[in-house]
Amino acid sequence: MKNLSGKRGSDYFMRLTCTVHWPDALITLSKSVIVAIILFAALAVDAQAPLTASALEPVIQPKSSAPKAVKSYYCPMHPEVKSAKRGKCPKCGMDLRLARVDTSSTASVDSNSTANNETADAAATANPSGAADSSGATRKIVVPDVEVLDQDGNRLHFYSDLIKGKTVAINFIFTTCTTICPPLAATFAQVQKEMRDRVGRDFHLISISVDPVTDTPERLKAWGAKFKAGAGWTFVTGDKQEIDKLLNALGASVARREDHSPTVIVGNDSKDVWTRTYGLARTSQMMALILKVIEGKTE
Repeated sequence: MKNLSGKRGSDYFMRLTCTVHWPDALITLSKSVIVAIILFAALAVDAQAPLTASALEPVIQPKSSAPKAVKSYYCPMHPEVKSAKRGKCPKCGMDLRLARVDTSSTASVDSNSTANNETADAAATANPSGAADSSGATRKIVVPDVEVLDQDGNRLHFYSDLIKGKTVAINFIFTTCTTICPPLAATFAQVQKEMRDRVGRDFHLISISVDPVTDTPERLKAWGAKFKAGAGWTFVTGDKQEIDKLLNALGASVARREDHSPTVIVGNDSKDVWTRTYGLARTSQMMALILKVIEGKTE
């Protein structure tokens, strides 16, 4: 047996101790490392949990297709006439107007309310008093007695001086218009020519400016002269506030002058008969309607 005393013995003993205890230390260290790895893996799994398929499901949504716009058209004279395409009213020949755009892919209770609103808007455009029969006749219309100016600069009260007890045909124009206003005036000019001395006696023609700021009496007189306007044909302008009241009462108020309707109101105040017609219809149709209104009829 080797002598283990002295320095050699001490060195050998230390080497032996390390040799004996190193595997235990290694095992302990390895266990600690394994535990740490397991804990780290568990935390990693928890961190990844929100990225599962179920968690991502609300984020990944199929793209919904945009609702398809559906256009519909109606007649301002006859709001019950509706169409999915452009065209003319089969009753009066007026061009159908585009109604508010709705969507067809979202069928809900809102669609019913939208349709009702469109019908109500169309009816309000066609009839300011809100009361019309199946023939299109307005049973009651309240014409305000606002102060206006005629083409000669005379101050008049619209109802008292131009409507009361008379049969009238009223259209709406403005002198700088280059689209529907000249044809509207041409129709009145032709009616005046065809019916001769009955104009100013049996019935009267009235053209109201929808642009009273621009259309002074002088401008209206010069514009009327282009269509050979004679006695019995009155052009009306005035203070904008007063004209706005008048246009609103007659159902002819618009946000832009260019949007005004080619409507002609024909009324017999003494018999309380009022109706509307398409201002660009044939002259013969216009005259036939005026003659019927003179008699108190509208059919």
